Amino acid sequence: MPSLSPAIAEIRLAVRTALVDIPQGSTVIVALSGGADSLALTAATVFEARSRGIEVLSLTVDHDLQEGSSLIASTAAVAAEEIGVDDALQTRVEVDSSSGSGIEAAARDARYAALGGIARAEGAAAVLLGHTLDDQAETVLLGLARGSGATSLQGMAPSREDDDGLRWVRPLLGVRRETTRAFCVASDLEVWDDPHNFDDRYARVRVRERVLPVLEAELGPGIAEALVRTAEQLREDAEAFDEMIHETIEDIVEHAEAGISVSVAALAANPAALRNRIIRLVVDSEFGVSLTRTQTIEVARLVTDWRGQGPIDLPGCAAVRQGGRIVFTASGR
Repeated sequence: MPSLSPAIAEIRLAVRTALVDIPQGSTVIVALSGGADSLALTAATVFEARSRGIEVLSLTVDHDLQEGSSLIASTAAVAAEEIGVDDALQTRVEVDSSSGSGIEAAARDARYAALGGIARAEGAAAVLLGHTLDDQAETVLLGLARGSGATSLQGMAPSREDDDGLRWVRPLLGVRRETTRAFCVASDLEVWDDPHNFDDRYARVRVRERVLPVLEAELGPGIAEALVRTAEQLREDAEAFDEMIHETIEDIVEHAEAGISVSVAALAANPAALRNRIIRLVVDSEFGVSLTRTQTIEVARLVTDWRGQGPIDLPGCAAVRQGGRIVFTASGR
């Protein structure tokens, strides 16, 4: 028998490890674009799912952002059928770019909404995404450049569960992009290369094509792996912090009219790192808003540098000091 390609072996192992936490006999959906990463993920998932009795569906989302997008989606679905998925699904979404967050973010939001909606309709236990180690490194570097703080530098989680119990899993975060392409070559899978992945109008493309190669050339190989290790360490720290914060919040947070309040004394007693995380978590949990560092520090000054200042306007809410508490209320209240 011919030996198994190292790329196929590596990716199958990554998928096998990820599927351990998926109940036997359940259904998973693989997000399939037709690119090398998602094709390799789909093929490996079909292979590994058999022994666990897991049904594999693929879902291709047509963003309708380029000419011939419907044909591209159909071609990906046909490829999935040839790979052996139980069903190759397709859907088209409308991308709303009017939010000001950019076309990439708008397309991502529309795609994730479609994936989640169809996964729930199909009763799927998980959605599998084809992000690789290279994608993770790019995400961390972009977060660093934007000064987005430790949360952004954690990158993408290998696995998370949303409020509806649907799991979002990224089996290939430890796999290099070149390995997924080698998998496709060895498996005789025809890859579609998204032209957006080569368009340097996008910051992620500039990081991929220019910044990371320069870092590798000037600082030596292994930059991508080092960025991913940093993300993993920060995620471990964040999980420990979050556990401490949730324990603390139970004692210092009270519901207030049209909002929520936090004890000033308790915030003052905590170190700045915990105090700022508590503020961000309270606002995010109550109002679904992520505060910037500048906004967080302004709220913290109501505790550490109180001089009678008035309410602080924040996205979706406002913060004000009332006696011994910081009160957060929804905007317009």
